Amino acid sequence: GYALTPDERDRFSEPVPDGPTVSFMLRYSREKKSTIIWGMAEREGDRFFNSAILVHNGFFLGKYRKIHLFLDEKDLFAPGDLPFTVWNINGIRIGIMICFDWAYPEAARTLASRGAHIVAHPANLVLPLCQKAMPVRALENRIFTITANRTGDERNLQFTGKSIICSPDGRVLSRARRSPAFGSAEIDPLEASDKKLTPRNSIFEDRRPSFYL
Repeated sequence: GYALTPDERDRFSEPVPDGPTVSFMLRYSREKKSTIIWGMAEREGDRFFNSAILVHNGFFLGKYRKIHLFLDEKDLFAPGDLPFTVWNINGIRIGIMICFDWAYPEAARTLASRGAHIVAHPANLVLPLCQKAMPVRALENRIFTITANRTGDERNLQFTGKSIICSPDGRVLSRARRSPAFGSAEIDPLEASDKKLTPRNSIFEDRRPSFYL
């Protein structure tokens, strides 16, 4: 959740990729030879979006605009109008969802069905539920998930912290506490290419879409 007034949204939002924050992160990712994903308020004309940005080694790769708005975000932002996208970085396929998207299994499933090995999930979570759900999202899609959550208080919001990295078998590889922390895990992203739960059960090949909503 964003604890913003409309005036603050107007002042702090930026165009993407032409704003100063993206410019800084491009320089920083080039300096560190790294891939960086972060959330920010995006402005496009007279519309505003809760967006996540992906840069790699000094290059802007793309953005995702949050599709499922939470609580009072509906008064500040337009619903996302870009599809769930997967980016290929040196053979590693990364998708993005934002915060409350976790509550919709279709979000992670769509990214997994489009080939994501890793789902990056920047968040400002205020409900103590997502951290319980993310191991399930990882398991049911056989993907790695990385939830980077905010901690601390702002105005009337208390952020739940407890950032979490999960594996395709539903294990928690790294979990933070409610205080600020840095977390990491050594993984082989290509493990997420194996969609079999048993030798005879693939979570995608065995789907029966004609029986679903």
